[in-house]
Amino acid sequence: MSNKESIKKEAEKWEKETLTPFLAKAPERENLKDSSGEDVNRLYTPLDYEENYNEKLNFPGQFPFTRGVYPTMYRGRFWTMRQYAGFGTAEESNERYKYLLKQGQTGLSVAFDLPTQIGYDSDDPVSEGEVGKVGVAIDTLDDMEILFKDIPLDKVSTSMTINATASVLLAMYIAVAEKQGVTADKIRGTIQNDILKEYIARGTYVFPPKPSMRLITNIFEFCSQNVPKWNTISISGYHIREAGSSAAQEVAFTLADGIEYCKAAVDTGLDIDVFAGRLSFFFNAHNDLLEEVAKFRAARRMWAKIMKEKFGAKKAKSMMLRFHTQTAGSTLTAQQPDNNIVRVAIQTLAAVLGGTQSLHTNSRDEALALPTEDSVRIALRTQQIVAYESGVTKTIDPLAGSYYIEALTDKIEKEAFEYIDKIEKMGGMVAAIEGGFVQKEIQDSAYKYQMEIEKGDRIIVGVNKFQMEEPPVEGLLKVDMSIQNKQVEKLKKIKESRDNVKVKSVLKKLEEEAKGNTNLMPTILEAVKVYASIGEITNTLRGVFGEYKEHIVL
Repeated sequence: MSNKESIKKEAEKWEKETLTPFLAKAPERENLKDSSGEDVNRLYTPLDYEENYNEKLNFPGQFPFTRGVYPTMYRGRFWTMRQYAGFGTAEESNERYKYLLKQGQTGLSVAFDLPTQIGYDSDDPVSEGEVGKVGVAIDTLDDMEILFKDIPLDKVSTSMTINATASVLLAMYIAVAEKQGVTADKIRGTIQNDILKEYIARGTYVFPPKPSMRLITNIFEFCSQNVPKWNTISISGYHIREAGSSAAQEVAFTLADGIEYCKAAVDTGLDIDVFAGRLSFFFNAHNDLLEEVAKFRAARRMWAKIMKEKFGAKKAKSMMLRFHTQTAGSTLTAQQPDNNIVRVAIQTLAAVLGGTQSLHTNSRDEALALPTEDSVRIALRTQQIVAYESGVTKTIDPLAGSYYIEALTDKIEKEAFEYIDKIEKMGGMVAAIEGGFVQKEIQDSAYKYQMEIEKGDRIIVGVNKFQMEEPPVEGLLKVDMSIQNKQVEKLKKIKESRDNVKVKSVLKKLEEEAKGNTNLMPTILEAVKVYASIGEITNTLRGVFGEYKEHIVL
């Protein structure tokens, strides 16, 4: 009798002689489901997954990278600890960055306000009431110089959450580094630059898909030649999950976006092994700890297969899925906000057990306002406690071999590949987005999740169970409403003092190049160096590319 046959026989005996009598006296709880709404098995054994160590797991740093992209993982060094920050003016955000670096943060993560994200200057009527609210306001290179004042850009790694206007902000960062005496080949960091997920879930798009994809591939090409240490895109599942997707949908739609970007780059003549090693990913860490760990492991294995089998990548680095993680903002509650500290701790543990390369932990008060310094410090300390005190970083992939983890990793991989196959049959991710397929799948998942909460099938502590009377929360961070006036006045002075003949000339050059097929990054860099504003640059491109109008799906 084989080992599996023996286990099956013993399992049947256990169910009959031990489990059934016990259930008769003590029934199980109801609604024990995963994020896809499927029942979680009572027990997992070797019968629940096909064990093939070399093919499915292998060793860390080796294809298919299920157990991690580096041979030593956190035994060598910890993940980069970033706290996503930015608000008000560049001066205020610069002070927050210096504070975080003093507290032990090991990388910067910049949040931009909405006008900056969608290419409007602070003095544009569209920007009214939004300047400096959800991030820092950046109008010209002058603001970027202030933002990184006294922060050596050859010593820190900077992540910038910017998409539609990523080319402009990257150009500004390169220009600031040059002013510090740091050449472009020395700077390290990431721009999000993931426009497809903006059409799906987030909404800070500007241009239609085709010119947007052109800008992205322009960045790939430019950085491969000039900024080799820069991650040219952070393909983001985070916002897809925040919009209500399941874990499997988050992986599927993120990797499908990645496939589309790779196709676009290859179609322009770029070699997959030239740019793929600088692709990075951005995932959500939700509350279901074990499902999240399995999700990260499945994503790594899937991307390795996609790059090797679909794109013919040869270099191991091209097949590695390196990712940043942020804890789940959508799980934070305005009720009993201190409970959010516990949620974030669980999510931090999931990211670390799943092998993240970089991590941002949300603050307890972010369901109510931008975080205070105290709240940000607690969030950073959460990472540091997991790193230095929990013990989970002493060995690589500590949950590997768990019957549940391995079965769940297989399940998420299977479900995600089924979605990717559907999308490929539709003609790819752009076609799937334009047809509303992806948005509809996420909307249905979000609706189902919300109904579970409202019916009490899914418990959210402090929201639909264990409620209490609470006094109003005090001490929240408030953005000064006078910031817009200060920013507008600063922009006015820059426009008066710069060489406007040069600005006009370079913007005209950009307009002409946008009508052709030239790589636009060198001219965008030229424009920011003469202090052309983000609004002027984006409006020049709007005039050629047009604007994207959302496809409504009901």
